[in-house]
Amino acid sequence: MESIFHEKQEGSLCAQHCLNNLLQGEYFSPVELSSIAHQLDEEERMRMAEGGVTSEDYRTFLQPSGNMDDSGFFSIQVISNALKVWGLELILFNSPEYQRLRIDPINERSFICNYKEHWFTVRKLGKQWFNLNSLLTGPELISDTYLALFLAQLQQEGYSIFVVKGDLPDCEADQLLQMIRVQQMHRPKLIGEELAQLKEQRVQKTDLEQAVEINDGSGVLDEDEEDLQRALALSRQQIDMEDEEADLRRAIQLSMQGSSRNTSQDIPQTSSTQLTSEELRKRREAYFEKQQQQQQDPPGQLSHPCETPTTSPEALGSDLGGMSEEDMLQAAVTMSLETVRNNFITEEKK
Repeated sequence: MESIFHEKQEGSLCAQHCLNNLLQGEYFSPVELSSIAHQLDEEERMRMAEGGVTSEDYRTFLQPSGNMDDSGFFSIQVISNALKVWGLELILFNSPEYQRLRIDPINERSFICNYKEHWFTVRKLGKQWFNLNSLLTGPELISDTYLALFLAQLQQEGYSIFVVKGDLPDCEADQLLQMIRVQQMHRPKLIGEELAQLKEQRVQKTDLEQAVEINDGSGVLDEDEEDLQRALALSRQQIDMEDEEADLRRAIQLSMQGSSRNTSQDIPQTSSTQLTSEELRKRREAYFEKQQQQQQDPPGQLSHPCETPTTSPEALGSDLGGMSEEDMLQAAVTMSLETVRNNFITEEKK
């Protein structure tokens, strides 16, 4: 297919594209076709002048040319005269003269089709037919069985079809396709359809990019939201820990206050004299030795039953003066247990 010459539409130069696609090369330009059109206009003017330059027909003829216009359109007369240079002739396909010949379309070499000032070529290259319409994105393969139906469809749509008679110039595509046959998987689109499809693809791509950007933005928002939730969870956990710590401190305070009230009923309080560091150390040692001795005794007995523990709140306060918060907690719990045990022993003795 690459070897087939195919000019695509530019402006309204469809007549030029039709001729060049038929001859398979850049044989005609707008300037050359305009020259043929002017020559035809001059010949027609001279014939009209024979009837008198003052006649109504002559004045009407002096209007803008009917063989060309500024858009690039050229008449069938211009195309026919251009083909005469190559010894080619145009015959109307549906004329009575041609129909009497009863020639099968597949036995012809090429056709030129026209509808509403648009021209295009259908030509046989090698052993296959191709629609070389300049409005298509590329040559369109036409099977032998479909050719007659294709031409009939064009006639029904209002096209004028001309058979090209004569020997066409040799071309590379015709020689190559005499040896091989081509297959076409996808029909070429009209240039307008291709542009519309490209535009639609660009729109879809833009929508897709916007969707991706929106998704990326939501992903960032989701990550930010997760970070916020984690921060709130940590904050709540810290608040709960602070609340538990406050409750523990209040429990320790209440325990110490309760033990102070219980022991003050039976044991006189000691004076709150200032103790030296050596005395404080000795009291701590005595307190811990007593604790160890009580743990070694059987339950319900004391190592010195005649002695009553003299652990006063003031003494414990002196002992706890240099202790950490954890040690203070342990001491408070121990003191509460001592109070309960002493009360139990007292009740037993009674």
